Amino acid sequence: MPSGLLIDKLTALANPEKAAFLQGFFKTGKGQYAEGDIFLGLKVPEIREFIKEYHEMSLPDIKTLIYSKFHEVRLSGFLLLVRQFKKTKEDEHRKEIYDFYIEHAKQANNWDLVDLSCKDIVGEYLADKKNRQILYKLVDSSNLWEQRISIVSTWTFIKYCDFNDTLLISKKLLTHKHDLIHKAVGWMLREVGKKDKNVLINFLEQYSSEMPRTALRYSIEHFSPEEKQKYMAKPR
Repeated sequence: MPSGLLIDKLTALANPEKAAFLQGFFKTGKGQYAEGDIFLGLKVPEIREFIKEYHEMSLPDIKTLIYSKFHEVRLSGFLLLVRQFKKTKEDEHRKEIYDFYIEHAKQANNWDLVDLSCKDIVGEYLADKKNRQILYKLVDSSNLWEQRISIVSTWTFIKYCDFNDTLLISKKLLTHKHDLIHKAVGWMLREVGKKDKNVLINFLEQYSSEMPRTALRYSIEHFSPEEKQKYMAKPR
């Protein structure tokens, strides 16, 4: 089974010292957002290199990867999905990959797994679609990772100067309690500002006093010191 061969290769490269660092960095302790996740201690470039010869892996085999207890094995599965999605030009196959991703989205259960996969699959698939209701289903989910997918996927739309969903989803997430969502919202708003600063300013004029401080700081990262002071000093 190709997935078994890849898992064996990845686990053979385990670096316990690096794994211990990553388990702290990615908050795997009791009560933290990735409680119980297990790392092998591999770098993303290493994983990208190893998956090259498995680019035609079947979806059932990729499912085995993304349900692994090892973080980097799950990452390899999501990176394979991205690789296959980018390489195929067939609408039917792209939809199959997109549907598979949505079905198993909860397995992208850390911020790096989300950020390295969703914009290149969900974002690209929906970029030319009028119906993007799946993003609003995800944002209303009780699952943190599905909620992050909903906002980070809009990065692709922003690339094409299509801001509406980013702004609507950002508004829905203004009262979210988790820092990982605050960072994602601020990041996407910052990307909007890179394309059209006035759109970001209009959003901030309406909502900056309601935004979590982290989201606000991220969104105004490229503003002048005077502009930053203006928004950070607004009464809350």
